[in-house]
Order: sequence, then structure tokens, then C-alpha cells
Amino acid sequence: MTARLTALGVADARSKLRAGEITSVELTEACLTEIDAARALNAFVHDTPEIALEQARAADARIADGNAPSMCGIPLGIKDLFCTRGVPSQAASRILEGFRPEYESTVTRNLFDAGSVMLGKLNMDEFAMGSSNESSVYGGAVSPWRRRGDTASLVPGGSSGGSAAAVAADLCIGAIGTDTGGSIRQPAAFTGITGIKPTYGRCSRWGIVAFASSLDQAGPMTKTVRDAAIMLGAMAGHDPKDSTSADLPVPDFEAALTGDVRGKKIGIPTEYRVEDMPSDIETLWTKGKEILRDAGASVVDISLPHTEYALPAYYVIAPAEASSNLARFDGVRYGRRARPGAGDGVTDMYDKTRAEGFGPEVQRRVMIGTYVLSAGFYDAYYNRARKVRALIKGDFDAAFADGIDAILTPATPSAAFALGELAEADPVRMYLNDIFTVTVNLAGLPGISVPAGLNAQGLPLGLQLIGRPWEEGDLLNHAYVLERAAGGALKPDRWW
Repeated sequence: MTARLTALGVADARSKLRAGEITSVELTEACLTEIDAARALNAFVHDTPEIALEQARAADARIADGNAPSMCGIPLGIKDLFCTRGVPSQAASRILEGFRPEYESTVTRNLFDAGSVMLGKLNMDEFAMGSSNESSVYGGAVSPWRRRGDTASLVPGGSSGGSAAAVAADLCIGAIGTDTGGSIRQPAAFTGITGIKPTYGRCSRWGIVAFASSLDQAGPMTKTVRDAAIMLGAMAGHDPKDSTSADLPVPDFEAALTGDVRGKKIGIPTEYRVEDMPSDIETLWTKGKEILRDAGASVVDISLPHTEYALPAYYVIAPAEASSNLARFDGVRYGRRARPGAGDGVTDMYDKTRAEGFGPEVQRRVMIGTYVLSAGFYDAYYNRARKVRALIKGDFDAAFADGIDAILTPATPSAAFALGELAEADPVRMYLNDIFTVTVNLAGLPGISVPAGLNAQGLPLGLQLIGRPWEEGDLLNHAYVLERAAGGALKPDRWW
């Protein structure tokens, strides 16, 4: 009964809750049981069972009164980057050890107002800096997937690795993540689930621990495209506390799922045919084109000529913004403070606190960011990267102006890799995991990863669709067509 309940998606759970077939308390208790049984995945890092059951009881009362929004009674996992009132919110970093905010992030507040249930906080890469979830102070999250005939532990992707693992393993009905350069879409592809990064400004960033402020965006990670549409509708909305939040109405994203893409024009960027792309991914990409063409869309080649500069531009801009944002973590007002030595002054305390509190990957990016912002290098690196960013956005603008409705690409350059396989190698090899995703963040566009098949080793692969700004409904509908033809969410064999 427990496993059957937790395998539900948002839409199916909503139907059963409203029909009185199950209660939110029953569903929440089933998820809590599954979480306890799946500690080997290291997905949940701060459990909140008391809060969850209190919220579930309140949701059941709202449902009984006939006052139930779409997310009412749905148990969710919350990425540790979101500040949740009275609950540890560490961004998976030692430097925020013991930090319990006295406020609630806007996205989680929106979800709780819609009746959602918080099961706990989810693992992630430290300060969202990573593509494998191995930089976490809690230790790496583990994918519920394994290669066929192999027991090696695989990464769930990053930075929202805990969210991806929890949804794929049916520990929660849905989860929220954040995406700065692919941190929703890449782990979704690695674990066979759906993940959407909305247009920059669609969801408030207030109360989310900042990595790179001009790139960060929250989004849902779910079992189906319909579930993503439902969750995004509850998360999104204008927030006067966030100066980058768009003052636009939130459409009914679920109503946009008509399955009709006749007459739509799908672009295939020639620059995404990278060298040494695995044949499995090439085959999957071809399959995606055929699905959309068979559904009545036209599929045409397009050029995004500045794509090759996206990754280096991103790895200048994102560390620069991180360097600025992380300067506030100094051990003075909250979080970890290093024990001072004899004769230490306040500067020594700052230095020791940051050295102890930040992990190697965060230190690496802070140093890069500080370097590119320093006198003499600002124009050579940061300003040049900003100009490249404008050119990348211009490429997309030109494609959409030419009538392109959505762009189809692979989500990742490979399937999930083993824990430790890339973490100790050249960091650039790890950064290459973002090659298909960072352009979307640089241009501020919506992008979604949809599970589309398995590779030869039995691991999930995803396809990415990139949409026009503010047209998430249309993007979700294209993804819905892909999902239905490809067979929907992929499920791992249970080993944990």
C-alpha cells in the first residue's frame, strides 16, 4: 500500500484526495515511511515529520470543506537552498551550520498557501555549485538508478540531486529545485523525471540562498509534465520583495496541455551536434524530432552561432556573481564561526571561517569570480562575458522572430556517471555536463527536460525543449507530446 501511494504523481494524488479515496495524512505517512527506508540514497537531509503531519491534517480539512487548491495535500521535498522558517536551511554548506531562518521563501510560502506538505529538506551541491551532488556537506546523494548488471553507485546529477533522487525513487510526490546553469534539467535527465526551469522572473528568488542572481530560477521536479504544470502554477507569481520578479499574470499551465502541436515550428540547432556525442543520445534526439514531426509540427535546422562561447561565458559570469553573493558569509551574525587563535583579529576570523566553512568547489568558484572582477581583469573577462551573453540571447531572439516556437536539443551529453568518477578529475570535465543547458539561463528562457528513453546500459536519457520567454504553457504542451509518445516517466529497479 505504501509503495503504491508514493508512486502517485501530483495529478493522480489530487484526484484521489478530492474523491476521498485517500487522505493527505495517509499519503504523507506513506512518504515518511519510504524516506526512512531509503537512507542509502541520502536524498533527504533534514526531516520535518511533525510539520508534514500538521500540514497534512490542515490540508485534509480544506479538502473536506471543498476549499482545495490544486496542490492541497500533496507531500513535497524542498531543496536545501530554500529558506524554510524554523527549519535548517544550509545550502548544503558547513558555513550555514545551525542556521534556522525566521522567514519563509516566497516559493515555499506559495506552495504552503496552496496546501502543500513539506516532508523535509533535500540534498544538493554546496550553494548549488555542481553537476553531481558530490560537493554537499551532507555527502553525495545517490541515484536510485544503476547500470544494467552493475552495482556501482551513480550520481543523480546536480545541483538538485536530492530532489531528483527523491522524486525518481517515489519518496515524495514532487519536489522543488533551482536551476542556475542546468541544475533542474540535468538531474531530471539523469534520473528519468521531468524538470522545468521557467523564464527568469516567473518564480520569486526571495528567500532562496543566492548563487548567481542573474541566472538562478526555481522550478518543479516531477514525475510527469502535467504534474510540472500544476506545481509551476502554484509556485509562480509576482513578488514585490524580488526586484527581478515579473509582474505578469500566471496562466493556467495545466489547461495548456492540449497535445496539439500542429503547425508549430521546432528548431534543431546545428551547433548542438557536439563532437563525440554518444550514439544513444544522437538516436534519442532523432526520435524526438520524429515524434514532433508525426504530431504535426514542422522540424527545421536553425543556427545559434554563439553557442560555442556559452560555457566559458557562464563560467565567468556565474563565479563572479557567486563571489559577490557569498561575501556575506563571514561568521559574524549567523552560521559557523571559526574558533579564534591567540592574537587573532576580526580579519583572521573571517579568513578562518570561510576556509573552514566553504568546500573546495565553492572556494574554487569564489576565487575565479574574485579574479575576474578584480581591477585590470574586469574588462578582459567579466565585461567580455556579458557581451557574449547578449549575443547568445540575440541568437535565440532571432530564431523566435523567424517563427520558431520551440527548440529541441539533448538535455545532457551523457547518462549518469559513477560517484567519484569526475569529482577528482579536471573540474572542466565536470563543467562540460552543462554544455546543453547553460545557454537557456544566459538568455533567461524557459527550458524543460523530459525522459525519452534508456541508453544501452539501461540508464535514462532526457530531451530538452527550449521555449519562448513567458510561454511556459506552450513549452509544456510540446513536452507533453514528447512524453506521451516516449512512454512517460522511467522507473528504476528498487535496490535500496
